[in-house]
Amino acid sequence: MADMDKEFLEYVVKALVDNPNDVKIDRKVDEMGVLITLSVNPADMGKIIGRQGNTAKAIRTLLRVIGMKNNARVNLKINEPEGASRPSASSVDQAMEDLKGI
Repeated sequence: MADMDKEFLEYVVKALVDNPNDVKIDRKVDEMGVLITLSVNPADMGKIIGRQGNTAKAIRTLLRVIGMKNNARVNLKINEPEGASRPSASSVDQAMEDLKGI
């Protein structure tokens, strides 16, 4: 019963991705609650995050509901793939400046 959150996450994530064999889920429990760490194939990262992070938010919300049912605080960490790059603040600022010029 305790791993219900992990089983749920595995089921949902494997249904969303193109590379279900690359899905790795680690579950740790401490005094703060449950921390579930998710790793997926880099090509599937967008499917898990979704537009503006909506898919990830929805998965986190459902995990919290499952946690509440079992009186546990459940948090999800999504590992970024090796070599992943996020746009830095300066590149976002530059993009906004570029848009103003159009």
